[in-house]
Amino acid sequence: MGQTGLVHGIAAIDCGLDPMWGQPRNMAGKAARLFRDADSLNYGHPSQHLFKDAAERSTQTHTPEETIAMMDEFGIDRALIGVHEEDADETLEVMGRYPGRFYGKLVVDPEEGMEMVRKIEAYAKGNPLIKALNVSPFSVQKPPNDKVYYPLYVKAIELDLPVVMTVGLPGPRVPGEMQNPIYLDEPLWFFPELKVVMMHGGEPWEAMCVKLMLKWPNLYFMTSGFAPKHYPKDIIYYANTRGSDRVMYSGYYPGLSYERLRSDLENLELREHVWPKFLRNNAIAAFKLE
Repeated sequence: MGQTGLVHGIAAIDCGLDPMWGQPRNMAGKAARLFRDADSLNYGHPSQHLFKDAAERSTQTHTPEETIAMMDEFGIDRALIGVHEEDADETLEVMGRYPGRFYGKLVVDPEEGMEMVRKIEAYAKGNPLIKALNVSPFSVQKPPNDKVYYPLYVKAIELDLPVVMTVGLPGPRVPGEMQNPIYLDEPLWFFPELKVVMMHGGEPWEAMCVKLMLKWPNLYFMTSGFAPKHYPKDIIYYANTRGSDRVMYSGYYPGLSYERLRSDLENLELREHVWPKFLRNNAIAAFKLE
């Protein structure tokens, strides 16, 4: 663990680190089937037009030891990483070798129906390494109030796992209306026990993200997909006021370098009492990391 923490001497929990173990994979996942423009079809990172040098970082694999060394260098105590079906067993095995450093977000496809439910049972039920289920509406091309998500919500409640969900206009060049956060309003009403963590900024509907968090007690926000310099102002204001317990740090490596993340964070205008919550405590509470 870093001597001085990520910033302000705080050993951070990164809710969005892709460790890039093993062979490079298509980071677009299922959404790659939707690409039509020539650039996207040849991208190394699905949003590399938005993130400088992301394509190069996305093709550089690391050993687990190299990942931990990077985390230590930049004061990252623990990280939540994606667990993908194609290499889930290998990822979980590596995570188990380094207890207390990595937790998993199981990436799921709601369109698989009962097959998805069986996969959640196989990988997440009773597995202390899996702390959330992860879905991206832009890859499904259906909004979160569509019936295709309801088996996911039921299983998430049954296993007491948050659903991490992308919101906002997606960076990849695919249609994005289904990621308007207003579509979370109905499932959060219908399933009062459902816990959702929004990710990837929410723009241009960031004000809606805040309004929904004011309304629903089980709705949270992580800062993935944006350099700290560009975090939405509505989110920062909310974190500094009524939302100090709802907003948590997510770095988005390899999309963003840790050098850039640390540099930007040093200038982020958060109130002193908010920093420990933002960088650490909110993730521990939301994902039950202790």
